[in-house]
Amino acid sequence: MKIETIAIHAANHTDASSKAVIQPIVLSTTFERSADGTYLGGHIYSRASNPNRKMLENVLAQLEGGADAAAFASGNAAGMAIFQSLPAGTHVIAPDDMYHGLCNQLKTLFSDILTFDFIDINDPHILQNHIRPETGLIWIETPSNPLLKITDIKKVIAIAHAKHIMVACDNTFATPICQQPLALGADLVMHSSTKYFGGHSDLMGGVVITGEKNERWLKIRQVQEMGGAIPSPMDCYMLARSIKTLPYRMRGHIHNAQLLAEFLEGHPKVEKVMYPGLPSHPQHEIAKEQMTAFGGMLSFCVKDGQEEAKRVINSLKLFTQATSLGGVESLIEHRASVEGPDTKTPLNLLRVSVGLEHIDDLIEDLSAALG
Repeated sequence: MKIETIAIHAANHTDASSKAVIQPIVLSTTFERSADGTYLGGHIYSRASNPNRKMLENVLAQLEGGADAAAFASGNAAGMAIFQSLPAGTHVIAPDDMYHGLCNQLKTLFSDILTFDFIDINDPHILQNHIRPETGLIWIETPSNPLLKITDIKKVIAIAHAKHIMVACDNTFATPICQQPLALGADLVMHSSTKYFGGHSDLMGGVVITGEKNERWLKIRQVQEMGGAIPSPMDCYMLARSIKTLPYRMRGHIHNAQLLAEFLEGHPKVEKVMYPGLPSHPQHEIAKEQMTAFGGMLSFCVKDGQEEAKRVINSLKLFTQATSLGGVESLIEHRASVEGPDTKTPLNLLRVSVGLEHIDDLIEDLSAALG
């Protein structure tokens, strides 16, 4: 099936008893045993499995071309499940512009359990030099948040797999509509499904998808079941419902982001635009090779520094100043303020989640704000 068909049908089945076309929400926390003590419905307790979560995980796995998926209550919980599945003492290599929430998670919650280095993953010599005998995971985030750096997935995987090191890719910015890391050789894919999968800024979720059902995957499933950081049946239902329109929503995000990036690149008060769909992007050719489209996220640096960048944000009418991304409405934020005093993000950088408003209105709003 093509990805539009998967998005609509892989999370749904006609209800056997009522013949409802849309799968009902199953709120029960527990399920009845048969006379011999078995569970004919396949579910025991909702922390372990639930009909709505099962269907959500099915569509998420199929969208990424994976063997299985595990849904979590947030993107951070999904990322943490991967880290929790690693043996104590494992060395992790991650990008130096890793999403600050997961970066801080490693530094804070795993500082006594794992060791880690944050490096320029795109430099193969630096990557090779940081690999140790105890290195067990290389984390990729491409495009990165908020600098929109592109990592050559195949190159990193070739280096990692030659030394039997697992590779996990945060694919949140790209979504499976724009990029499928498992098909390029990654072992795991992670998403904050709060973002484009949800698409309406009204629910939270996360997911880990595996290329193989192996021993490593069983450990992640154990973390999911025993830790219990799972989405509710209602959240699973709403996510599955939103995913039905994901391919078509992404077309609008991609279209608007490309045109907005081109407008900003030509504006005299913009110092730099970071969007992989622009030929000026330093990894544009790599993006063309491994992505089918360039996504709905961009960042740009305003001339005259931080105060001017904040003035621009506060002059906007259609763009909402808020964190997060992937909703139908356009969001903008001064990213360094969000990340805190140890940020490596330029102080004049604004990150934009380009929404589905008419592109002429978005350009007019930014044009007026920039002056």
